[in-house]
Amino acid sequence: MPLALLALAIGAFGIGTTEFVIMGLLPRIAGDYGVSVPTAGLLVTGYALGVVIGAPLMTVLGTRISRKTMLMLLMGLFTVGNLLSAVAPSFPLMLAGRIVTSLAHGAFFGIGSVVAADLVAPQKKAGAIATMFTGLTVANIVGVPLGTFVGQAVGWRTTFTAVAALGLLGLLGIAKLVPALPRAEGTRLRGELTAFRNPQVLLAMAMTVLGFGGVFAAITYIAPMMTNVAGYSEGSVTWLLVLFGVGMFLGNLIGGKFADRRLMPLLYTTLGGLAVVLALFTLTAHNKIAAAATVLLVGALGFATVPPLQKRVLDQAHGAPTLASAVNIGAFNLGNALAAWLGGLVISAGLGYTAPNWIGALLAAAALLLAFWSAALERRDQRPAPAVGAAGAAGAAGAVGAAGAVGAAGAVGAVEAPIPAHH
Repeated sequence: MPLALLALAIGAFGIGTTEFVIMGLLPRIAGDYGVSVPTAGLLVTGYALGVVIGAPLMTVLGTRISRKTMLMLLMGLFTVGNLLSAVAPSFPLMLAGRIVTSLAHGAFFGIGSVVAADLVAPQKKAGAIATMFTGLTVANIVGVPLGTFVGQAVGWRTTFTAVAALGLLGLLGIAKLVPALPRAEGTRLRGELTAFRNPQVLLAMAMTVLGFGGVFAAITYIAPMMTNVAGYSEGSVTWLLVLFGVGMFLGNLIGGKFADRRLMPLLYTTLGGLAVVLALFTLTAHNKIAAAATVLLVGALGFATVPPLQKRVLDQAHGAPTLASAVNIGAFNLGNALAAWLGGLVISAGLGYTAPNWIGALLAAAALLLAFWSAALERRDQRPAPAVGAAGAAGAAGAVGAAGAVGAAGAVGAVEAPIPAHH
């Protein structure tokens, strides 16, 4: 794998740390600002909505500069947002800092996915995307637990200061390792928007919203659920987040390995398994060992969907993948925002800290239904036209063969040609 993927993984590590470390610090932040835990959950919802808005916005703003320059600017914005979060004297300013940080998230992963896929051969694209996302999963094994420990021992403001330093490191890594690809001409915003006319692109994004939203419904409130229901101490949340991170790491490896081979069967398995495990979480949360095992499974099944869903969007978007890729990262976070909000609603309604798990199970099940629908539409579109007689059939076959050869050559060219670098 090219060294440039390491630079992208470094940036992903920083972003993954700031996105997920908030889970373990939520009760502390709520206490310091004098707000309820569901209100503090707005720091998750606000961040996620910022990604939804920032993903297409920042990608469009970056259409006139090289991808490398844009990635560096995004990491700079990320650093500033975390510094604002670290020094915020009030909850609204803390929320503002989270939103500023989130504006960099979607565009970084969206542009980074295109760059990663463009650096390798076509049959290795999902693996390259998974390599970049490894930074995100490793963040959940190292960065998030360490940030949670520091936040509980020294103060959560120290955690966000350290995350800002990670952003600076990511910026330097991109400057050093990502190649300065020449800015290509020819692709415009209008061309990028054509990808959204494809129903398969929209279905993949809907699967993203619902599937990963299922994960966040449970994980957003993992700290109060594990301490109030499972009976763990506050300090134990750190190693529970390590388990979640290990699950994400394993899921990412599985998703990256099989998405290039059996993409849709992989989605059926992971989404179906996720729905079942989240439903069972309402029961296993009452037992320490079972709860810990479930946290691991939620991380593994949830993140195994990331490489295949991101690759499916890239495949279906064909020659205009940059904006679609960034918007799909926003779709992950739209699911996060929706799930965190719904989870806060059921907790506020007095249904308990395990109630968000039911929300997650329903969201994952809905994503599974969309996966079956997407596959059915694909089979219908690939169904050959009925024969119209021997001569007609021969003529039709010849025409289809010629068109298929031309289309295949064009598709190969589109895949193998460098993706324009001005996004």
